[in-house]
Amino acid sequence: MTGRTRAGGGRRGRWAEAACAWSLRLKGYAILARRHVTGRGTGAGEIDIVARRGHVIAFVEVKARPTLRQAAEAVTARQRWRLTRAAGAFLARRPDLAGCQARFDAMLVAPWHWPCHLIDAWRDEV
Repeated sequence: MTGRTRAGGGRRGRWAEAACAWSLRLKGYAILARRHVTGRGTGAGEIDIVARRGHVIAFVEVKARPTLRQAAEAVTARQRWRLTRAAGAFLARRPDLAGCQARFDAMLVAPWHWPCHLIDAWRDEV
């Protein structure tokens, strides 16, 4: 065991999401949703951050780990699949966003580093 508790991980995750949301705001994004849960039982899961800049909607997965490399490795294929499903459900409920382009980003957080924003980290059809 690494000494990491579930509560500590949750606190760290919320802090990382807040730091990433502020970083996105500084880049000109509007935050549309944070910790958005799409339909329990659908297999879709949670979207950490939904942000918009112009006609682009970014669905952002936030990962906080001891190193940026570990954070990058923590974005698994299953999480990408779940985020893709959640993004489709989110957009289906928001017809006002129909003309926007969906994009999947990752933001990596490690101690003593500004959040690393990976734009268009993967592609899937929404």
